[in-house]
Amino acid sequence: MSVWIIFGFFVLLSWLVSSQLTSKFKAFSKIPVANGMSGKEVAQKMLYDNGITDVRVLSAEGSLSDHYNPVNKTINLSREVYEGRNVAAAAVAAHECGHAVQHATAYHWLQLRSTLVPIVSFSSKWVQWVLLAGILLLQTFPQLLLIGIVLFAMTTLFSFVTLPVEINASRRALVWLNNGGITDYNTHPKAQEALRWAAYTYVVAALSSLATLLYYIAIFTGGRK
Repeated sequence: MSVWIIFGFFVLLSWLVSSQLTSKFKAFSKIPVANGMSGKEVAQKMLYDNGITDVRVLSAEGSLSDHYNPVNKTINLSREVYEGRNVAAAAVAAHECGHAVQHATAYHWLQLRSTLVPIVSFSSKWVQWVLLAGILLLQTFPQLLLIGIVLFAMTTLFSFVTLPVEINASRRALVWLNNGGITDYNTHPKAQEALRWAAYTYVVAALSSLATLLYYIAIFTGGRK
């Protein structure tokens, strides 16, 4: 019963954070930036101000699908961010540029996350099947569940490594937005709040992954007694 309570707690928490994030971005999308720059223009200026000339800013499909791709060096902004001339668009565009700056300056946490990507891609593909088989065969082949736990631990590690990467990108974005005059005393707190709620989604994801990992470890240790 306690397991389901914990699971339900994280589902509810994730929903609440996601709802708040959507609500904040919707509200801040109605507040224009003083200079009238679009998300695309904000991204291009931040890249230029940081001496980055080999990264392209592109429009991408989907809502809140914004991301930086270090493989082809592109900043992909959802249409509402790419074309938006508001606080939310500016904050998101600058945040993604923060990742480009991390890449250009060899930020160590980003390098570690990039190193983990192929390992996590492999783990994510097989981990659920290995865990399921491991639970079913716990009494006869406990090593299989242990392998599943190790695979899941890699995804949990990735979630926690992602936290400083995202927080640092937001910090870089907010400093630049303030120093560059993109936000002012009225709009800067709103940009901070938008990026803070975005960061909360990663915190919840990491804690949820850790709780799930501990659950599988409990099954493994309990089933071997």
